Amino acid sequence: MADNVSSGTEFIQRHTIVTRLTHWLNVLVISLLLMSGLQIFNAHPALYWGEKSTFADPWLAMTSVTVADVPRGITTVGDYQVETTGLFGFSGKPGMGEARGFPSWATIPSYKSLADGRLWHIFFAWIFVINGLVYWLWGLIGGHIRRDMLPKREQLKPGHILHEVITHAQLKFPKGDEARTYNVIQKFTYLAVIAVILPLMVVTGLCMSPGFNATVPWLTDLFGGRQSARTIHFISAGLIVTFILVHVVLVLISGVWNNMRSMITGKYAIQVQGDRP
Repeated sequence: MADNVSSGTEFIQRHTIVTRLTHWLNVLVISLLLMSGLQIFNAHPALYWGEKSTFADPWLAMTSVTVADVPRGITTVGDYQVETTGLFGFSGKPGMGEARGFPSWATIPSYKSLADGRLWHIFFAWIFVINGLVYWLWGLIGGHIRRDMLPKREQLKPGHILHEVITHAQLKFPKGDEARTYNVIQKFTYLAVIAVILPLMVVTGLCMSPGFNATVPWLTDLFGGRQSARTIHFISAGLIVTFILVHVVLVLISGVWNNMRSMITGKYAIQVQGDRP
């Protein structure tokens, strides 16, 4: 006689207290770093490749132009230009706004101050680095990175990866035993962020320090020059913003309370099935 199937909810320990604390501290610190970084960018809202600023040929620029006595914000990317009045290049209504790369609500401080932006940025950069070292040391010693972040051999099979890509595109999220661990897409993404993009942001940020340049000049050369390092720093920040936005959307649509609880208490609920006579 076939068994009847019963189901229930099981709470598993998904995140340790160190992982949770470093995660929430990163939420605050990265937000402040991004906003103070935009303040610094606003001092010269253009990006270049190479060692020096070729003012006549930026690959990205946010500028303000006046057309028929009306100021307009213009964003240039390569050979393409688009009007971005009210957001990039010129903030606020014509006659009431001001020329600036990013609007005041997106920067810390909100007023124009390169010096204050640098103070905020450098202060929180040190907190970010220390917090990251704590996460890495704890993850290596406690086995979190090896156990939860590194893909298993069976997860690296092309068929399995393709299956995960398709299910992600269809917004189908793992349930039951499959939800006990990160899937291969999550692992690849988290590894790319914590092992590539975030360290790249730190290193390219150091390349913009005159004192560091004098001590380790070869590192700036490795990135193709000071302006190239600044560009890569900006692109890395953009990738982090993209990751955060996608991450938040997936948290919301895959079960906001369950995901938030796991990052606050460490407990994650999964639906399990068991046999009963």
